[in-house]
Amino acid sequence: MKKYYENYIFNTLAPEMEQKSLILVIYDITDNKRRSKLVKILESYGFRVQKSAFEARLSDKQYQNLLERIENFALEEDNIRTYKINGQGEIRSFGIMHEPLENEVIIL
Repeated sequence: MKKYYENYIFNTLAPEMEQKSLILVIYDITDNKRRSKLVKILESYGFRVQKSAFEARLSDKQYQNLLERIENFALEEDNIRTYKINGQGEIRSFGIMHEPLENEVIIL
């Protein structure tokens, strides 16, 4: 089995770029139809990194819009969590390789 390794360092405070944060969204929704609907919402902001996890690099305005959409979507029995990561960081991934966030295209 071929092993893949991905490691990149990011800085959300880079002055030449619009201020953006790394956003991680994880969820646990038991209803297939509703889960598919949430996936479509999340795909419009970022990309899937695991079955129930998405990453995106968003401006504050985009992040607030995402939070509103999730809040309007969520039911009491859902578990949807968002993590906003600012500043410098490092991501290490083992297994299937995904594109780094720097190459990510976000369409709203």
